[in-house]
Amino acid sequence: MLEDDVANQVQDLTPDEVSKGVAEGRYLLVDVREPNEVEAEAYPYGVVVPLSTFDPKAIPDPQGKDVVFACRSGKRSVTASLAAQAAGLPYDKHLAGGMLGWKAAGLPSKVGG
Repeated sequence: MLEDDVANQVQDLTPDEVSKGVAEGRYLLVDVREPNEVEAEAYPYGVVVPLSTFDPKAIPDPQGKDVVFACRSGKRSVTASLAAQAAGLPYDKHLAGGMLGWKAAGLPSKVGG
């Protein structure tokens, strides 16, 4: 798949946009990293659905919120978004830069998933 195709199907959100959207109750943050990664450092209020066993049906009902995928650097979150879209779900947003970008923006993380 070409980079341009991915860009058209998955919307990049900045860490600040995601943090604000979660705080305002507009976004459900779905962390697709593996349990050991989440154990070391987690997003506040993230729901963990690891990409290694990814099943779009395992994503909790967002109850009107937009689903935003997140990972470590922003690659797996794109993969998860495309997989969810392929399953017929309208989940086309991800956290650009992942946890690395989140921390670089000075946003809080928590230890222990």
